[in-house]
Amino acid sequence: MDKLLITGGKRLAGEIAISGAKNAALPILCAGLLTADTVQLSNVPHLQDVSTMLKLLRQMGLGIEQDGDRLALNGKAVDKLEAPYEMVKTMRASILVLGPLLARFGEAKVSLPGGCAIGSRPVDQHIKGLQAMGAEITIEAGYIHARAKKLRGARITTDMITVTGTENLLMAATLAEGETVLENAAREPEVTDLANLLVAMGAKIEGIGSERLVIQGVDKLHGASHAVIADRIETGTFLCAVAAAGGDITLTNTRADILDVVLERLREAGVVLTSGPDWIRAQMAARPKPVSFRTTEYPGFPTDMQAQFMALDCIADGVSRISETIFENRFMHVQELNRLGASIEIDGHTAMVKGVERLIGAPVMATDLRASASLVIAALAAQGQTLVDRIYHLDRGYDRMEVKLSAVGADIVRVK
Repeated sequence: MDKLLITGGKRLAGEIAISGAKNAALPILCAGLLTADTVQLSNVPHLQDVSTMLKLLRQMGLGIEQDGDRLALNGKAVDKLEAPYEMVKTMRASILVLGPLLARFGEAKVSLPGGCAIGSRPVDQHIKGLQAMGAEITIEAGYIHARAKKLRGARITTDMITVTGTENLLMAATLAEGETVLENAAREPEVTDLANLLVAMGAKIEGIGSERLVIQGVDKLHGASHAVIADRIETGTFLCAVAAAGGDITLTNTRADILDVVLERLREAGVVLTSGPDWIRAQMAARPKPVSFRTTEYPGFPTDMQAQFMALDCIADGVSRISETIFENRFMHVQELNRLGASIEIDGHTAMVKGVERLIGAPVMATDLRASASLVIAALAAQGQTLVDRIYHLDRGYDRMEVKLSAVGADIVRVK
């Protein structure tokens, strides 16, 4: 099992190219099931989760040609309408094949997702929405069995804001008969990116980027070309890295306009930020100031940036308060950060972080994707060596993080 060996105390300087967004690429790949034509994609990130999704889609019969970050998807030979447990248990985003399969083929059999380290992510909203569109759904032996001769438009209000739920129902609605209205829809940039691809494929969608999506169903969708949006979480992670370690880095192939609240908090921490249409420069020359925040749905502070900012707060000059409102078990990185000398106390869904002058390197263990990133950030700022174990979590969502950080001066190597 691979690990990362990091020697802290190195300032970062140089340029990093940001990859395409994992959370946009996964639903976009599933959209290839909606048409028999070819969908051309670019800026697709090289990630374990993307590889897992491609393996699942190939099993279903989706034709896939890959050339670097470019993919050509062709759905004319899709014939297996099932997502088996062996695939779904490793990546919950596999549930995103449910809507497209049901809408185009009238049938789907998808395993219920397994447990998730950071808490429960129920799929009941997906099921309720599809039932409102006329689907007959039963759950047997751990599988969702869904059938519908033809989905019908419906007015759907989810009980909570759900990103994958919005994406599944949005894809299903594009081929449903009549009008579908999705109320309380997720507004994340990755949802918008999916909607933009669907429009390019011939879907009729109004309200893109808002909490109310109106979809007029069409008979069929056609091929299209689309570039996956930049990964705002990878961008934010590298910005936190320079905020913790100090230095001057420029991130390219990214966007500041989908990171407003993250950039505000970084400025609060003392980072000097400048940006253009596709780049962000971050300069940091002092100890960070403490930043308190509460995670919430977009355009609020993203839960996927909570752990990285906590690592920054560990070495801040003061006390910060962090409230996690999205997932009930997303503080598992706390005990690992405390192993490095941090001073963090948990009270329910709130963490109190008392900044210390320095962290000291130690062996630590990653527990989930974003927790892994927080440990890397803390290790970059720590004195001595830190060995980060279980980095397969990191590989799920970061494209060669150690290579990108090495290129800007970090002392970080992957060891077997």
